[in-house]
Parts: sequence; structure tokens; C-alpha cells
Amino acid sequence: MERVVLITGANSGIGLALCERLLTEDSQLRLCLACRNMQRAEAARSALLTSHSNAHVDLLQLDVGSVQSVLSAAQEVKARYNRIDFLYLNAGIMPNPQLDLNAFFKGLFSRNVVRMFATAEGILTQQDRLNSDGLQEVFATNLFGHFLLIRELEPLLSRLVWTSSSNARRSAFSMEDMQHREGRESYSSSKYASDMLSLALNRQKNSQGLFSSVICPGLVMTNLTYGILPSFFWTLIMPVMWLIRIFTNTFTLTPHNGAEALHWLFLQNPESLDPRAKYHSLTSGLGTNYTQPRQMDIDEGTSDVLYSKLLELEKEVRRKQSEENADEEISAVK
Repeated sequence: MERVVLITGANSGIGLALCERLLTEDSQLRLCLACRNMQRAEAARSALLTSHSNAHVDLLQLDVGSVQSVLSAAQEVKARYNRIDFLYLNAGIMPNPQLDLNAFFKGLFSRNVVRMFATAEGILTQQDRLNSDGLQEVFATNLFGHFLLIRELEPLLSRLVWTSSSNARRSAFSMEDMQHREGRESYSSSKYASDMLSLALNRQKNSQGLFSSVICPGLVMTNLTYGILPSFFWTLIMPVMWLIRIFTNTFTLTPHNGAEALHWLFLQNPESLDPRAKYHSLTSGLGTNYTQPRQMDIDEGTSDVLYSKLLELEKEVRRKQSEENADEEISAVK
């Protein structure tokens, strides 16, 4: 039976590397690349078909940061497919990253250099903003848009896989400020929230046959990573990073290596997986890729509260969307 895999943010980086690895694993797959930029999606599809000429690769326009786009894309998915075997929730943004250069260079020559690169703790902040739906942009893109997509496609789904981060930290998240309107670590907050949401989904949906997992790709050089520093900085420090990689397994560096855990989960029985674990892509000093589970710093009670609050926000967003659609229909009649 042909398996259907939908991947958000699939046109570059880890998402595209995952597509390549999945097609190598199973040439009979039907891949759906869900992307915001269709020109880049077309280029990604062409690249995949160059190396896998008989592959089945579909495209779907989806901006997970837009409620209307998510709802429209979900309707399109339900019209095309009668099931989605894997939904990889990979799309994410880190807008306007601000680097504390003093802390960065101090950490570069300290014994905490590996942790600094792996988590960006203490050196990286972001300036978030409201999107057209009145939601914080990072929260909407990295978490809520994916949550809404899951809710829309739930009858079709069996496996969810979230691309999280080592930057996901409890200290960055506040339940009273779920969207992180007041803070400056919106990326870390959203990733920690996705870790909690995955646990809550397992608690709520495992009995119905829906399973959720979380991965960390390690330190990978992607467009998101390169946006943190000017290009000449990366030119200067990349030799240092390759040297450090010999002594640590979290510096996966390439998208192919970073997609290791995503690919590994594709091969696993979901009932054998630990819902409280984050599955880390790791690369040895000799270049061997492997996956290792590590317990997440989350608890069931807080995860359930987050799930409930997201359901409440979903109702509010849907109500607002219905009102806007009604206003548009009235305007069209006039």
C-alpha cells in the first residue's frame, strides 16, 4: 500500500533532506511538500525528481503562520487523500534574531562552547511581531498553525513528528503568556510548547490511534541558522565548529545529518516509542549518524493545560474567521 507523507517546510534544509532520505528508503512513497513559497517548492520537487525520477511528489501551498492558509490547505488535503500516514511538522521561523556578541565571543573560548552553540542559551533573542490574524508570528508559525492543521486533518492522521530544538527551554515559556508577547525568546518558547503539546496529544489521542513524537536535529547549518550571524562570521567560525564536532555528537551540521531522527522515526513502531522522550539526531566524530532518546523537561499537568488553552484559542480564531467570511459575503452582495 502506498504511504502518504506530508512535510511542512519541505523546500529546503532539514525538510528537503528528509524528503531525499524518505524516497531513498521507500521509492513508492507519495510525498506532499507543504510550503509557503511555491516557486521554491517547485525547485525542491525538481531536485527530488532528478535523483528519484519515478517518485510521486505533490505540492501544497501552506503558510502555517496564517489561519486562512491552514484551513484552505487542510480542505485541499482532505480532497486529495483519504489518509496521511506521517505528518512531519517541520516548518518554523526565527525572525529578527539578535546576538549578544560579547557573550558569544566570551563563550567561544570557554568550556561551555558546545552548550552555547547547541542551545544558544544566553546569547540569542528575537523580536517577534503580530501577524494578520492578531497572533504572535512565531507562536502562530511554529506551534498554533500546526495545531490547527492537526485538528483539521485528525481523522486522516496516524503519526505526527515535530521538529523541535535543543533551544526549547522551560525557562522561556510562561503559561500566562503562551504566545510570548512580553518576552524576547519566542523561538525557545514555541519549541518548548511544541514539546508539551506532543505529550498532551499522546495522552489525548493514543487510544484513538494517533501518535506524536518530537525530534531535535542538533546544530544544523540551514537558512535559519545562517540568518543569525553575518556571513563573514560563519566563514570565521566554521573551522572551529568542525573541530569541535570531533569532540561532541550534537554538531550534526548538515541537513542530511540533522534529519537522522526524522528518518529513524519513520522506521519505528509508534507504540514502542517513549512519549516523554525527544529523539536527537547525533553525529559521531567519525561521521556516523545515529538517534538517541533523551527525556524532556516537561510534565503531564502543564501539557494538558496548554492543550486546553490551545483548544480555547482555536474556538476564538474560528469564530473570528467565520465573522470575517460573513462580512466578505455581505460586501460581495452589496
